[in-house]
Amino acid sequence: MNAFLAKRRLRGRTLAFSICLAASAAAAEPGELDALKARLETLAEQNRSLTRTVEQLRQEVDAARDEAGEARRAAAASAVSAAPSGPGAGGEPLAQTSLGGTRLQLLDISLDTLWAFGLSTAEDDELALLQGGSHDPRRRGFSLPQAELSFSGAVDPYFTGEAHVVYFLDAEGESRFELEEAFVQTLQLPFGMHERGVQLELGTFFTEFGRLNPQHPHRWDWLDQPVVLTRFFGEDGLRGPGARLGWLLPLPWYSELHLGMQNAQGETMTSFLASEEVFEERPVGGRPFASAGTRDANDFVYLARWVNGGDLSDTWSTQVGGSFLYGPNATGADGRTLIYGLDGVLKWRPLVSDRGWPFVKLEGEILYRDYRADSFLGCAEAPAEGQACGDVLALGSRTLRDFGGYLQALWGFRRPWAAGIRYEYASGSGASVGIYDGRSGDPYRDDRHRIAPLLVYYPSEFARLRLQYDYDRADFSEQGANHTVWLGLEFGLGPHAAHSF
Repeated sequence: MNAFLAKRRLRGRTLAFSICLAASAAAAEPGELDALKARLETLAEQNRSLTRTVEQLRQEVDAARDEAGEARRAAAASAVSAAPSGPGAGGEPLAQTSLGGTRLQLLDISLDTLWAFGLSTAEDDELALLQGGSHDPRRRGFSLPQAELSFSGAVDPYFTGEAHVVYFLDAEGESRFELEEAFVQTLQLPFGMHERGVQLELGTFFTEFGRLNPQHPHRWDWLDQPVVLTRFFGEDGLRGPGARLGWLLPLPWYSELHLGMQNAQGETMTSFLASEEVFEERPVGGRPFASAGTRDANDFVYLARWVNGGDLSDTWSTQVGGSFLYGPNATGADGRTLIYGLDGVLKWRPLVSDRGWPFVKLEGEILYRDYRADSFLGCAEAPAEGQACGDVLALGSRTLRDFGGYLQALWGFRRPWAAGIRYEYASGSGASVGIYDGRSGDPYRDDRHRIAPLLVYYPSEFARLRLQYDYDRADFSEQGANHTVWLGLEFGLGPHAAHSF
């Protein structure tokens, strides 16, 4: 880089000197003119010599990079070949050290904390419905949406692993702990599959649907989860035990295909088999819980996602994706749910920046859900043990359709400041029944609009202050429109894994 700058300076000086020569040539004597020409020729030769030196340095740097890459690949191959093979074979971890005769495996450990303070025209009970995510600020006054303890590291020559443990205060102010994710990713696969861009993920993890669902809250630009994601994926996002295969396709641009399979049961599978507790709190469309559990391969959630991206120019880059989910739901043996969506992001950053500023990021998602509810004939409420059924409830099969999305823009106008705005919309068709008595009274299926301006200040790369205003318009709310202001602080301790695009 220094040689390149020197070359540019020398070219500038040569040009300036040439202009001076041209300006004075008319007034110069013949002898003086010859001297000036000789001086110009000497300067030109110096310029050519410097050009050759810069080219030689560039070749040496490229050669050094190639040698370093070969050394890294040889070291990795040596580590893999030295490891024992076969089922149950023990191997030395990739990252380890010894302390007092004890061998310790090295881990990256980090803590990321989100704190918030808010004021709203909505009462706390209603605010908890407007802010539907577990890691949203959900009550007036102070709240702790999340404190996340993360572990990541090399398991052995075949796997890397991650685990994320979360503590937060829920909408009632009660403490809650949960193991959010714990999974391994392969470093080696048989038949050279890893070298062909194939990677397998096993454990419990966020489903790779769209942009925000796979992300932890500390990666969100805004303080709260979009309304449509809360409706389709529940308070904690769509996640669960399963397996996912990722394939980096052999195309001239970035293109990756994800295929996954996860359990359909549990509190984090709201649109699928869910659980009886989930339906007691927020039944989809007011339908009764009638799940028969997992019986065969048809009772899992199946994922397909294809994402593509690349640079549009030296300053613009983009990524677009499509996602598809299919699985059973909790309304009966013939209940099925289909969710599909499109997402994209567009980023701008100039060639010359001040630690990443200025920047622009435009991001959004559109999601659709077909919730095919099975017919139901049974007790409206579960009878006490030994008692007969009270009121009988009869419901025909029905497809409830819901859709929504968000579009947000964030502008880093001057280091360390950024400003943005997000618009959200959610709606649907097909009446909710039971306790909701129509879709307009259902806080998880009514018509919703939200506009949320945002101001961000970054004291450092380890901390962030956000001021956000939410204008919420919801059919279920008696007030119709509500106004909320949030002040959020995020701070991180320790290293975090690299974030995706």
